[in-house]
Amino acid sequence: MKVTVERSALLKCLGHVHRVVERRNTIPILANVLIRGGDAKLALKATDLDLEVVETIAAEVGSAGATTVPAHMIYDIVRKLPEGAQVVLDASGERGSLTIRAGRAQFSLQTLPESDFPDLAAGEMTHRFPVSAKDLKRLIDKTQFAISTEETRYYLNGIYLHGLDGKDATLRAVATDGHRLAQVDLPAPSGAAGMPGVIVPRKTVGEVQRLIEDAEAEITVELSQTKIRFTLGDVVLTSKLIDGTFPDYARVIPLGNDKELTVDKPDFEAAVDRVSTVSSERGRAVKLSLSAGKLILSVTNPDSGSATEEIEVEYDAERLDIGFNSRYLLDIAAQIEGEVAVLRLADPGSPTLIQDRDAKDALYVLMPMRV
Repeated sequence: MKVTVERSALLKCLGHVHRVVERRNTIPILANVLIRGGDAKLALKATDLDLEVVETIAAEVGSAGATTVPAHMIYDIVRKLPEGAQVVLDASGERGSLTIRAGRAQFSLQTLPESDFPDLAAGEMTHRFPVSAKDLKRLIDKTQFAISTEETRYYLNGIYLHGLDGKDATLRAVATDGHRLAQVDLPAPSGAAGMPGVIVPRKTVGEVQRLIEDAEAEITVELSQTKIRFTLGDVVLTSKLIDGTFPDYARVIPLGNDKELTVDKPDFEAAVDRVSTVSSERGRAVKLSLSAGKLILSVTNPDSGSATEEIEVEYDAERLDIGFNSRYLLDIAAQIEGEVAVLRLADPGSPTLIQDRDAKDALYVLMPMRV
């Protein structure tokens, strides 16, 4: 194989694929990126056996062929090459090595045979539908923060993507860690009807989010019971799904919360941020004391001190004191795009429903804390 490619195109491509490769690998081939040249194109592929990314770029192909080289090593080499350089990848010489040439710089990397490289993309996909990059990014951005990092409840380590059939067919994303829940809907794309409910792993979600560079682009989503594939232009990302059952999240979304608190979102967010400065790293508790037209936020930390702040709100129900994890409150506030947030509360021990007053397609549930 002998291929010539422009440095910036190669660097961008390697930037997309090398992130999938784990730094510590017990299987040598998984530390490598597969490089294949042919038909005036260069294809790069990387995998960790759960996730696979393939990207194809235009290249001048002297002779077709394929090999694999250490992913992080070739990325660092190309990153350090001068801007605008023409990079020659040549595996036609000494067997078991790839030569990289750019100007007067030359590198020789150890290779492993491409026949050893695993292929994750095999297998039929049962459903296929297009979705705009903007919509998919919104689904991810607004739910990703609530994905659980607790490995024992592995079925919560991703976003539950599923369709709701009916008069207004919907594609819904849900994530929860047991303390908070995020749910976002968008009108179901054509072809999504009857799709199975799937749990997309946290790492996959993060990679898709990073790959979305043009909000106006269209992304093709394909899925089956065990895999999901996203095609974004010249990049194809295939991932295994989490094999588990997502809990019945609808049961934790409160329907009868009768106390409505309406707050100016930026003021509320800034006040929570200020008073939480003195909260303990472990507890992070902030107390909300509600009375007619008034909200007092307070934090008491026996080790460092206390803080209070009062803000004007719309609230005309009975007095209520309720505590929340301040970081969780701020995470949810960050998702609210409008100027006004609505909190629907019941009592100090029941979950609270939080929404953007102007956007009904997203909702958040937050469990209270004892304060």
